[in-house]
Amino acid sequence: MANTTVYFATNRVAQGPTTDWRSFGADIVSPMDPRLVTYAAAFVEGTDLLVEGSGTITAISHAQPGGFDAGVTQDILGSGKNLLVFIHGFANSFLNAIIRAAFNREWFAASGIAAADTTVIAFTWPSLGKLIAAPPHLLADDYKRDQTQAGRSGFHIASFFANLQPLLTQIRGQGRRVFLLAHSMGNFALQAAVEGWFMHGQPPAILFDEVFLAAGDERFDSFELPMEARLGRLAELTPRISIYYSVRDVALYLSFAVNLVARLGHEGPRHKADVTRYPPARYRMPNCADVDDYNMVIPPDASHQYYRRSRKVRADIAAAMGNDPNLPGGLIRL
Repeated sequence: MANTTVYFATNRVAQGPTTDWRSFGADIVSPMDPRLVTYAAAFVEGTDLLVEGSGTITAISHAQPGGFDAGVTQDILGSGKNLLVFIHGFANSFLNAIIRAAFNREWFAASGIAAADTTVIAFTWPSLGKLIAAPPHLLADDYKRDQTQAGRSGFHIASFFANLQPLLTQIRGQGRRVFLLAHSMGNFALQAAVEGWFMHGQPPAILFDEVFLAAGDERFDSFELPMEARLGRLAELTPRISIYYSVRDVALYLSFAVNLVARLGHEGPRHKADVTRYPPARYRMPNCADVDDYNMVIPPDASHQYYRRSRKVRADIAAAMGNDPNLPGGLIRL
């Protein structure tokens, strides 16, 4: 079992002391005030890669609004590790989001590739944290509510990126690499952040060495819509984007039923075979539908979590983190 520090920012309203993780619920702070975003460090104990949902938050320290404490920033800079920025998906409470970030850090570190042993920073937006509801229409209602909150979080995530930018520049100046991992509805939040970044006058900038979009609950034409909408300008913030998708992803069938638009994480981008639109050197699109090295039915959303359940997928992500020159680009099948 591992003990992990998860640095985090959140636009969840704190209903109590910011040193108590129970304070962070499912309400969102003022939509247009980045000074209300809380930054802190959470200490997670007992992460076990063999136990779903393992880990406990034992403490939160250096909590303050608007940016990381100077000491926290120095801790991140002094870690000597690459940096992993994580945006969670649907049905994650604050506790879920933080222990999931800790799990991801330990999961990739366990690959044995040094570059995948990272320092992790999570952005946790105000999801309800509910996965199962009955009757079914209540699950759809919770889904729609989470989707709305993810979209409303775009401004805060964009400001979070801007806040991190000087730190990311220093890390990259030390010869280290920076990764962004967005899972599930975190991709929906990310598209709102990319729009917000450019809408508020931020210029193109290399924030991340690679962006991993895992099981993306976002429109499959997100990179292709007119007027530079949604994820259309993500490539201006990173030199390479890896899009992991699987038609066997059960959770995204619910998303399609609600949105009536195919999902990025289900079938990949709309014109994924167009190498002019998606140059293989810039876009990697691993098809994970045939990955079978994990239990796909227990728990019920297991097929939506292959990025942290399949060793084959982990090996691919870790190789990308290591900037393996032999790593294939374009359409590949794991």
